Amino acid sequence: MKKQNVSGYYGMMLVILVGIIMIYPLLWMIVSSFKPESIIFKEAGLWPSQVTMENYVEGWKGFGGVTFSEIYINSFTLVFFVILGNLITCSMAAYAFARLTFPLRKMFFAAMLVTIMLPHHVVLIPQYTMFYKLGWVDSYLPLFVPKFLATDAFFIFLMIQFIRGIPRELDQAATVDGCGVYQIYWRMILPLAMPALVTTTIFTFIWTWNDFFSQLIYISNPKLFTISLALRGFADATANSSYGQLFAMSTVSLIPVFIIFIFFQKLLVEGISTSGLKG
Repeated sequence: MKKQNVSGYYGMMLVILVGIIMIYPLLWMIVSSFKPESIIFKEAGLWPSQVTMENYVEGWKGFGGVTFSEIYINSFTLVFFVILGNLITCSMAAYAFARLTFPLRKMFFAAMLVTIMLPHHVVLIPQYTMFYKLGWVDSYLPLFVPKFLATDAFFIFLMIQFIRGIPRELDQAATVDGCGVYQIYWRMILPLAMPALVTTTIFTFIWTWNDFFSQLIYISNPKLFTISLALRGFADATANSSYGQLFAMSTVSLIPVFIIFIFFQKLLVEGISTSGLKG
């Protein structure tokens, strides 16, 4: 028993040490955001000799005539439509695969799984060509319209696994009560699949909020910049870089992610665990 207690103690200390090492860059960035820019890279410690809010004040003014409040609104607008598209279409596709019987269902399901393993860069050029011909480039349309066509196979698969864990006897009871396919989906499946829906919402929020590559490809107008693109503007290799403002606005950009994770952590863990164990 003593050996087990000692080994558990050392294991806990190792986890704490690794956690401190992993979180140190984040802490350094937050502390550096309160330092004058002239001493950011001169002081390596976490205790600043001078504290200032100038980085936050100047960073919030933005650049190119676009304030950071407008950039925040742009990001939330894009995230809202992406989440809405994923919740509606991915849940409908998952319900169809998990509960309905239709021709070539297994083939379509296999094709969907293949898209999970297909790198995004493989389809980037054909997608860009198509959106360019549609006149959608330099807008948010290429970033959220595909979400209304159930293109995120990962979330479809996650919801399929969750829905398969819901007893089919509930479907039969609902059918006896006069419910059709759409009523079963709306009144029974969606409420019971809430953990999976919350998991989809959180992951979609985080991935879209932090996405840089796709937004860089399709957006060039500073008025449409999201947070990921705006942060890049503070560190320009061809001009003067404002690292203090970059660290300050990076810290501000993390706040929504932390809030979402803290308030929905329980449902997130429940959705992942139950989806991963079913099927």
